[in-house]
Amino acid sequence: MVLLIYAFTAGLLANVPHLPQLQETIRNVYYHVGMWFCMMTLFTVSVIQAIKYLNTNNLRHDNASRQYAVVGIVFGILGYATGSIWMSYTWADPHKTANTFSLIAKEPKLIGAAIALLIYFAYLVLRDSITDIDKKARISAVYNIFAFAFLFPTIWILPRLLPSLHPGGSEGNPALDFKSADNNVRLVMYPAFLGWTLLGVWISTIKIRLALLKEKTLFKS
Repeated sequence: MVLLIYAFTAGLLANVPHLPQLQETIRNVYYHVGMWFCMMTLFTVSVIQAIKYLNTNNLRHDNASRQYAVVGIVFGILGYATGSIWMSYTWADPHKTANTFSLIAKEPKLIGAAIALLIYFAYLVLRDSITDIDKKARISAVYNIFAFAFLFPTIWILPRLLPSLHPGGSEGNPALDFKSADNNVRLVMYPAFLGWTLLGVWISTIKIRLALLKEKTLFKS
């Protein structure tokens, strides 16, 4: 909470470099990129828990895998939304909705991110379509591994091979470049990344404990 309060306060008040195209919208890097960073962390923990389930057949790992994936999807949606809003003010006219949607439909980074999120949505649909607990856990774990593998070509590899307005194409991501990133931005950006990630992990652990309590209640009844 301290990190996020700092990120919000300093994110709005601290000095930022006034780049010609970005201007004050550069402050969105603390939120947009931070949420994507949190999403990737949560999906990574989710797939690790899935692998642990396949090795141990312990349903607690399956529960953890699901909860981390769910929270990761939420942060992915937030990252996608903040990115789309940011795009509407830097690449398009925010008052012309048609122009914004036209850019979304053509931008490979946004298309790849949408595909990645849809793959994880399908993961949740698959889980809910199987009634047998052990079968659900095993099939979901295997699907989770494939879903995680698809993250890299859809978000990191293919968008960099195609023409894109998004910064961080073939030259790398300038927000994470130690040589070019502004010091004032880094002082807020890295605590913000850590804050969003810890928030995502905290929410996931709460959901895991709630699911375990629900199972105990059902078992007792």
